[in-house]
Amino acid sequence: MNQVTKRNLVLFGFFVIASGWIGVLVDRVLKDQPEGNTLGMGLWLVMPLVTVLLLRSFAGDGWKDTGFRPRFKGNLMWYFIALLVFPLITGIVLLVGTLLGWIDMSNFQAMPSFGGVFLGLLLGQFIKNIFEEAVWRGYLTSKLLQLKLKDWYVYGIAGIIWGAWHIPYYLVFLPTADMYSVLPVDKLAFTAVAIVNMVGWSIMFVELFRATGSIWPCILMHSVEDALINPLVIDGYIDIASGKEWLVSPIAGILTTLLYVGVGLALRTIRLRNAAIKV
Repeated sequence: MNQVTKRNLVLFGFFVIASGWIGVLVDRVLKDQPEGNTLGMGLWLVMPLVTVLLLRSFAGDGWKDTGFRPRFKGNLMWYFIALLVFPLITGIVLLVGTLLGWIDMSNFQAMPSFGGVFLGLLLGQFIKNIFEEAVWRGYLTSKLLQLKLKDWYVYGIAGIIWGAWHIPYYLVFLPTADMYSVLPVDKLAFTAVAIVNMVGWSIMFVELFRATGSIWPCILMHSVEDALINPLVIDGYIDIASGKEWLVSPIAGILTTLLYVGVGLALRTIRLRNAAIKV
């Protein structure tokens, strides 16, 4: 079984990483498409899920380890954590940035209610992330765990493949204005920072999946993240002082990433402690 799993993980990684570049080639052939909504970008989005469906259906992976059962019993604490992680860390970062004079939150009064924007985005993000988490946690993380790898290898491999899938998005598909609103750097530097962030974030996602055996807490956490921090920064609800984005951006700041890594390691400690108690 391990040989099949290893072979299929290699196939998965290859097709997932190639998917965006295939999309880029398609867009170069098909000109005059709307920015942010091209056929190539659509291929980039759906090919990982299609790859998983094919591997599970025809390459021996099967369907028993998808993590699709909610497993509420005994896991409500993890769902609660999934709901609160991103709001809590974002709140800490905003507080620190404001106290240091690096973040200006005065736009909140002049713009539409952020709560309404957040709730309006949440359902759509939740639906989208069912498909994403079926790939990144329900397949990639699940298969890595079956190989009995050390935790650090699981975090690193899951995060790097997740990040590498995004490379064409950051280099080609992402509008430059949106990128600059997060970090005012060139696309290569932005891509490198984003991948480091995803490796850091993967600790939390892996631990939630590992503790519950379900993708649903990960779907919930991912959806809150998408609906919260992206509009907060990209839509201009906050202003970050020039040169301080590296430190306190709620999306890609050093402080932010370190806090998420800390949360992930804390979840790992809780899981290991719970496992020791059961033994």
